[in-house]
Parts: sequence; structure tokens; C-alpha cells
Amino acid sequence: MARTIGTRWDASVARGRFDAVVVGSGIGGLAAAATLARRAAKRVLVLERHSTAGGLTHTFERAGYEWDVGLHYVGQMGDPARPTRRVFDFVTGGAVSWAPLPDVYDRIHIGGEAFDLVAGKERFLASLGARFPSERRGLERYLQAVRACVRAATAYWPARAMPPWLAGTLGAVLRSGLERHARRTTAQVLADTIRDPLLRAVLAGQYGDYGLPPARSSFAAHAAVVAHYLGGAWYPVGGSSRIAAAAVPVIEAAGGRVMVSAEVERIHVEAGRAAGVRMADGTIVRAPVVASDAGWAITAGSLVPEEWRAAFPKLEGIPPSPGHLALYVGLRATDAELGLDGTNVWSYRDVDLDGAFDRFEADPDAPLPGVYLSFPSAKDPSRASRMPGRATAEAITVAPWAHWSRWEDTRWRRRGDDYEARKARMAERLLEALLAERPRLRGRVDHVELSTPLSSRHFAGHPRGEAYGLAAVPRRFTHGPPLRTPLPGLFLAGQDAGMFGVTGSLFGGVLAAAAILREDTVTAILKG
Repeated sequence: MARTIGTRWDASVARGRFDAVVVGSGIGGLAAAATLARRAAKRVLVLERHSTAGGLTHTFERAGYEWDVGLHYVGQMGDPARPTRRVFDFVTGGAVSWAPLPDVYDRIHIGGEAFDLVAGKERFLASLGARFPSERRGLERYLQAVRACVRAATAYWPARAMPPWLAGTLGAVLRSGLERHARRTTAQVLADTIRDPLLRAVLAGQYGDYGLPPARSSFAAHAAVVAHYLGGAWYPVGGSSRIAAAAVPVIEAAGGRVMVSAEVERIHVEAGRAAGVRMADGTIVRAPVVASDAGWAITAGSLVPEEWRAAFPKLEGIPPSPGHLALYVGLRATDAELGLDGTNVWSYRDVDLDGAFDRFEADPDAPLPGVYLSFPSAKDPSRASRMPGRATAEAITVAPWAHWSRWEDTRWRRRGDDYEARKARMAERLLEALLAERPRLRGRVDHVELSTPLSSRHFAGHPRGEAYGLAAVPRRFTHGPPLRTPLPGLFLAGQDAGMFGVTGSLFGGVLAAAAILREDTVTAILKG
């Protein structure tokens, strides 16, 4: 079960007056609603199809254990003056506390060797430079490329929210810097800066944070992740559901509501513009502005009325991101007894990250392309008192939709024996990957549970179980979806409006609010 955040849908809510409706309560939708509430005192109604708010920041409990489903660590939370922390605090009213992960926030395992990514630029360089002494200059060139890309992004994102009368030539100029970096793949930039194939694989080892291996991913995606974690990583005290729990009162303080078990069927259109939403029960909720945090595929493919769909761009060459398999493991022991800490582990068989990805995509029985290991109970200092004597782990790998699409017309918990058999095989493979990295866990496993892309489809509404919305390919940044959709009054929020992951979705929500309010909202927040 999940912690319930929000109020169960009641059709009588439609009698209220709202300045905006937000479809979806992921961090992007909550950020859009909270920003509209705090910046302009807007009464915002947030509608969530799941039974709790938070999207992929919610947590769930089973058999006395608790796991996060989408947030595993967040960068740039240590200094309250940093822009990312200030925006998080703005959206949550400053009610979320953050616990630091160890200085080694990510450990990359390749072919039996371990390489530490250490917090702080100089320590990052020193750690990897000691392992690859002939690549010290290459590492500096690599970080220079990362910094140049991130600097270019500071102009790109505000340009995306510009009103149409301003977004023409000026917007193109402001976007052009990041687009130059985004057109290159991660593999191309690594090949230009690093000679050693092993070091290139180590540096690309975080690719699971955006979902595509180096030859397929845009360097803009990779650079964003590297820069985000270069100063270290943090985890929300009390678990990731604390984010939604803190954002809801911010929205309600301005007269808004966050409703759950509230499925939106269509965007309601009057006089050629979005004028609210029609619910699955037929109720119409009216508001002059609608923001969708449901993702581009759902928004353009099913939420807008059929007569409007032809006006929405098809985004050729930008597929959905891959899905994922997540094994949730409960351990009957403490983190200390098991030797667990908050360091994440990325485990790969060898340096050919792209080849491993391709082989697994073609054949689900091929070796796993890589496994990400996270230990949420060790990251959260409140967990020991809330759930004493218990620890948790998660093992995650990529899961192409084609491996699971044969069951797309089945129902949750009614998918058949062959589906359950496939799940059991994949759960066993992921558990073995975890135990190979952490042998002290053998004999202490108390509970295991596997989610598949069909789980993401059922709970989050992602049509192909995609983990990161639109794929992080180069065209996502040069020909991606508009914040202002072709239907007047309808705006896009969340990770398809911004970037992948929790922080990218957060800023995607703030950008949607900026487009609605016609202001540079991020700058306004940072100025206080």
C-alpha cells in the first residue's frame, strides 16, 4: 500500500472556482500548482488518477518495509542558497529536510573493478585521476565540456517559457547554445576528451539516470546529470513521499485542492481553447488554464479532444524512453548489521555499455545490460526509528517495452501465468545481481517484489511503461514538445516540459507556471 496524500475525488468539487487545473500530481504537476499558488495566489485544482499524490515520488509499504519508486537521490540540496534547493524549498514551503549520502555517492563496478565518484570537483578529479594518471588532462577537458553545456542551459530553459511574441528570433538565439551541445551524443563527447575505453565507460556509468547508453543519448542529458551530482547527493528525510506531503499544504493555502482517485478523461474545450477538464465520471471542472503533467504522449494522444490531435506535432525521431524493472527487497536486519550505506552501485559486465544494451534489447534472455543498486533505508536517517530492525534494497535495470507488450491488454494482478513466470525469472536475476555485489545479504532476504513496465503503465499511466517520458535523444532538445501546446490555454508540465528525473520534472513544472504567468519565474524565486 502507498501512503495516502491528497483527498479522494468528490464530484462536488466541480462547483468550486479554480484559476487552473493541473492533470497529474507528479513533482512537475505539484511544482506548477505550488508556483501558481505562491507567485500569484492562484486557486489550483490538482487531479491525480492514482490513490495517492506524488507520482514517482510516492513511496509504498509492504510487509513492514518501505520503498521509494522513483526518487533515489537528489543533487545540490546541501546549500539552502543553491538555485535547485531554493526552488525545492519554494515548492514545498521549506518543509523537507535532506540527509547527505556518503561522499562516494556513486560507485561504478565494471568487470570486477570498482571506481568511486566522489563529491566535489577536485576530489572527483583526484579520485579518477589516481586510477587513470594518463587521463588527467582528458578528465579536465571532459568537465570543461560538462560545464559549458550546463552554462548554455541557463539561457535555454527560460527561452522555452517565453510568450510567443518574444520567443521568435530571441528564443532561437537563447536556445542555440544548448542545442549545439545537445546534438552530440555522450559517446561522441567522451571519445573527443577521453582515450581510455575503461574510463569512458566509468564516466558513462550513470546513464541509467536518464535511460539511454552513450551512443544513443544526448550529451545535454549526460552533462545535466554529471553537474547535478558533482557536489554530492542527498535523500529526503522521511522518504520521498515527504515532497508531495509538503507541497499539498502550499497549494491548499491559496484555496487549491489536490484530489486523488480522480481520473481525467479529456481536456474540456470551449470557444477554441482549454476551459477545464472532463472527468471519467462525466463531471466537468471548469478553469481558464490547464497544465498537463501526464506527459506528452498521453496529453497529445488521448487527453486533447480528437479534433485537436492533428494540430499537435508528432515529434518524429523522439521515441519514448525505455521502461525499467525494479526489484524491491526487504531485509530482516539493520543496515549496520548488513554493512549497507547510502552509496549507489552501478554494475556492468564490461566496458561495452552500448553493446550490452543493444543485446538485451534484442533478447530478454541476454545478460542484463547493467544493474543499479540503491539502499533507501541506509539513506534515510528516520528509517531506523520508523521501521526498526529492517533494511531495504532496490535493484533496477532497463526493460524495453517490447519485452512486455504482449500483456498490455491484460489487467493488473490478472495478467496470467506466463507473465508471472517471466516476472519470477527476472526477479531471480536481479536478486542474484544484488547478492553478487552484497554477499552479506544472503540468508537475510525477507520480502521481494518486482515492478515491470506494465506496473508503470498501470500506476503512472505511461503508455509504454517509459521511465523518463520522452527519450533523452538529441532531438528531444532540438525538436521537443512545446510548453504552450497548440490548444490555447493548455500547457505542458513535468519532465517532458523540462528534463528527466525528479529535479528535471520540478523545473518542468516551474517552467509551465512561468509560461502561464508570462514571467521569468525561476529568477523571481531566486530573488525571493
